[in-house]
Amino acid sequence: MAIVRLPSQLMKYARGHRRVAVDAGTAGAALGAAASAHPDLGIRLFGDDGMVHSHLIVFVGDTEVGRSDLAGHPVGADEEISVVIGISGGVEDVRMRGFRDRVTVEAALSAALEGVDPLPAEAVGLQEAYGRVLAEDVVSGYDVPGFRRSTMDGYAVRAADTFGASAYNPIALELAGTSLPGMDERAILIGGTTRRIMTGSPVPEGADAVVRAEDAREDGDVVDVMAPVAEGKNVGRIGEDVVAGAIVLTRGRRLLAQDAGMLASIGQVPVPVHRRPLVRIIVSGDELVAPGGTPGGHRIVDSNSPMLAALVGRDGGVVEILRLEDDETAMREALGLGGVDVIVTAGAASVGTEDRVPLLVAELGALSVHGVAMRPSSPTGVGRIGGIPVLVLPGNPVSCLVAYDFFAGPVIRRLGGLPAPWPYRSIRATLQTRLVSQIGRTDYARVEIDGGLVRPLAISGASMLSSVTRADGFVVVPAGLEGYAEGTEIEVHLYDSWSAA
Repeated sequence: MAIVRLPSQLMKYARGHRRVAVDAGTAGAALGAAASAHPDLGIRLFGDDGMVHSHLIVFVGDTEVGRSDLAGHPVGADEEISVVIGISGGVEDVRMRGFRDRVTVEAALSAALEGVDPLPAEAVGLQEAYGRVLAEDVVSGYDVPGFRRSTMDGYAVRAADTFGASAYNPIALELAGTSLPGMDERAILIGGTTRRIMTGSPVPEGADAVVRAEDAREDGDVVDVMAPVAEGKNVGRIGEDVVAGAIVLTRGRRLLAQDAGMLASIGQVPVPVHRRPLVRIIVSGDELVAPGGTPGGHRIVDSNSPMLAALVGRDGGVVEILRLEDDETAMREALGLGGVDVIVTAGAASVGTEDRVPLLVAELGALSVHGVAMRPSSPTGVGRIGGIPVLVLPGNPVSCLVAYDFFAGPVIRRLGGLPAPWPYRSIRATLQTRLVSQIGRTDYARVEIDGGLVRPLAISGASMLSSVTRADGFVVVPAGLEGYAEGTEIEVHLYDSWSAA
């Protein structure tokens, strides 16, 4: 079933429904089926000539479809056909201006990242350091280890005293004590003697090697050495791990568990890391049910806020979620609250009269981009309110995901000190079937990988979240290409391979 989404002004002619489910294969047929189901709606959609009224704008997913093209424009199952009322009377509207002349993906990303720099450093303890991003290089003030230490359980010796030793001709050395980890070793080993020693213990002065325990036999105060050792054998030298003055970890590194151990070993506490960006996610829609609820009637569960929260967490941010109804006053207040580093909105982003977010961003600050030449996610907007980056994302779940990864994610990562580019691993693989795109538009295609071959799943279908959960990854078709031919080796970005480091 396709879904016809109505503007608020037409809902009363469809018994108050915002979404009307219809069985249709084209956009024109879907609108006709909605009109048949609700006769009062028909004259509001179609003129006497059978064409959609000229003041109405129709989108299939994120793509605007001309009035004369509706009859032949295919729609998939669960695909959304949105009807919006255009602005008349010559009034300039930032929403329509952007949609008539959409910017490139590259220009939109440049606008999103303009003036975005890593946030200042803060000091945290070792237990809070994992996953944080170093704000400066860490230089060791110490040698690690700071003393010669045994790397084996055995006996500290002078190597020259063991030459010629064998199981058939053991060399007897006098046992002169024991060295244990943590001892303040002041013993001096003289020729002809040995000291029992444990792994990690300081090697006594005068000793230059350690005989393994299995290569010696202890008998009272005498140790029979049954194998020779070379000078330096089984002895860890000073600074073997880290030399004082060396850069141990570099600025911009996202700290791993082993990094916390290294920082502890050189006494680096506290740890200088970039402050994590605070991100306010604003999700709006009268039709939304909070996560944890169940869908019913014409209401759907908000899938965008948990998805966006997970993405922000992946990118090192801290999330604050506001869930609003379609209320202009509430949205204006939420956008103007301040106190965060980034604002990400989902929904009310297009050009309908109820899609207020672009207008409010322009009113409260500046909207530099609205409308990007890409599919899905064309209704994306980029702006600033009080110096805070605002990323206006579409409400359709796939469009929301794509717009986040293209524009919001880079902003959040850069603020937190991480590289702006995608954190996905990519591979090269061969395309099994042709992947069709459109010149002048960047396309994001969800794909499967089967037997080493890439099979496209979808480019359209912005509301079908299953198309990304079934996919192994995605392929980006640049605006300058009409797609890729069968058999082409292409770059695939893998969903399950994002790295926290």
